[in-house]
Amino acid sequence: MSRTVYVNGAFLPESEGQVSIFDRGLLFSDAVYEVTAVLEGGLVDFDAHQARLQRSLGEMSIAFDPEAADLLGIHRELVKRNHLGEGLVYLQISRGEADRSFVQPKDGAPTLVLFTQAMSLANHPDAARGLRVMTGPDLRWHRRDIKTTQLLYPSMMKTAALEAGVDDVWMVENGFVTEGSSSNAHILTHDGRLITRHLSSDILGGITRAAVLAQAEETGLTVETRPFTVDEALAAREAFITSATAFVTPVIEIDGHSVGDGRPGPQVAALRRRYLEESRRRLQ
Repeated sequence: MSRTVYVNGAFLPESEGQVSIFDRGLLFSDAVYEVTAVLEGGLVDFDAHQARLQRSLGEMSIAFDPEAADLLGIHRELVKRNHLGEGLVYLQISRGEADRSFVQPKDGAPTLVLFTQAMSLANHPDAARGLRVMTGPDLRWHRRDIKTTQLLYPSMMKTAALEAGVDDVWMVENGFVTEGSSSNAHILTHDGRLITRHLSSDILGGITRAAVLAQAEETGLTVETRPFTVDEALAAREAFITSATAFVTPVIEIDGHSVGDGRPGPQVAALRRRYLEESRRRLQ
């Protein structure tokens, strides 16, 4: 059954959704995006995703007004038209169509695209099984704080991980873990600290990351924002990732070595339950 997608003001069958071959998102990855999870037909952390979108647009100097576009209304209409109970809504805004030039055009209309994907999120088997990851060098550009569509290197590393028989990659720079291919990385120490890398241009400020850290502090966990090494992660009691679609998912193995006892631990499970409870309570 064909999905309904949204392209530049129109809801269309996915077979009719098209953008120009001169779109700068295609030619230069000159675009930003957001992914909003859907649970029980409602949007998770929508306002926070839109705030980050506004920041990304500003950092890229893309002239687009999310509020004037009624992105909330478009998201809700797509969810309704596609009968989406659980999954995600993908949104992308490029600088728009222009003849190919390395110089960014000052005028022109941005291209807006949205589509949905149905998938299991709340009861995903990874949460019960845990993830096995490998490490690899972080060779991405150094404005990782902007959520752009420059995703070739993370895609290459994710593919390499699957070909190596594991689930994902944790990227490492100057001896410290930065991020997963599309997630933030965290560890829980034996003395009760949650350690995760501080916000900077080295990582994307994850929406789920922010919510989980706030909830962790509310439960009495000490949150320490600083870089950590692979050895620290291997010595941790538990490790996990956060993202808009993985929520809170345990990491049980790094480079073939077990984290903790090699099984999903109770504290990560508790963080996941709390995040899901709070998300369901605040659905839009």
